[in-house]
Amino acid sequence: MEKTASQKISLGLFVIIGLLIFILAVYFIGNKKNMFGDTNHLETVFNNVNGLQLGNNVRYSGISVGTVRGIEMINDTTIRVDMIIDKSVFFYIKKDAIATIGSDGLVGNMIINIIPGKGNQPSVTSGDEIRSYNRIRTEDMLSTLNVTNQNAAALTANLLKITNEIIKGKGTIGTLLNDTSVSKDLAETILNLKLTTKSASESVTKIDQLIVSLDNKNNVLGVVKDTAVASDLKKTIANLRKSSTEINKVVANLNATILNIKEGKGAINYLTNDPGLVNKIDSTMTNINAASIKLNEDLEAMQHSFLLRGYFKKQDKEKAKAAENKK
Repeated sequence: MEKTASQKISLGLFVIIGLLIFILAVYFIGNKKNMFGDTNHLETVFNNVNGLQLGNNVRYSGISVGTVRGIEMINDTTIRVDMIIDKSVFFYIKKDAIATIGSDGLVGNMIINIIPGKGNQPSVTSGDEIRSYNRIRTEDMLSTLNVTNQNAAALTANLLKITNEIIKGKGTIGTLLNDTSVSKDLAETILNLKLTTKSASESVTKIDQLIVSLDNKNNVLGVVKDTAVASDLKKTIANLRKSSTEINKVVANLNATILNIKEGKGAINYLTNDPGLVNKIDSTMTNINAASIKLNEDLEAMQHSFLLRGYFKKQDKEKAKAAENKK
């Protein structure tokens, strides 16, 4: 059955309208993905892309500036991501910018967020590689939370066991809490410690006062601290040492003399040990005394003699004149 002209026209219009719609869709989608604009390439490296796919958006400070063009695995810990960025934005992206992977909303697609740097670095150029920051994955957080929960459960069990032991009066703490006598002893010990501390504090205060009083010049130590007094003390000590040396010499000589006397040497021993010599000395002294008496008598007689009377009178006058001159 041949188609009529109207059917052919309708089919042609449908095809043309479909092509226009397809072209418009491709254009809008490409424009949105920066496929037809003036763009440059920018790269970064992650150790985990967290489900990032080709065509996902790239945002700079919250503004969509490009898309993910390529994802290449370099090794088991390195994944290179190629981004196409609007060329007009390159001026604002500095070399110290940081790329992170996030999600578009709570359950949206994964996107790359470029965080501006804090320094005064120059702008990036096409093909540059910027730093990346790998955020903690949900699996890692869940794993850490699981370990934390296990530790919390173990800690709770241990605390429960310790509490039960304390309630039963076991252990030091349980004894202290349940035994009143121990509590009283502990209270008395604390009181004694307080008293001891107070006494120690008072002793320290007295010692401080004593140390301060040492600087007083009225005290013995204060006088010793005076340089003039210290010098006099040094001289006195030196003189005492010298005197002690001389006294030792005298004592040594006396010891030698006494030793000679004991051994029968010298005149003193002879005088003390010979009784005949002592008698002779006594008789000699008696004779001397008798001679002295006779001599005085002879002198008295000579004074009364007419031959020498004038001489003695002259001597008396001279003595009296000398005594008057002295007065």
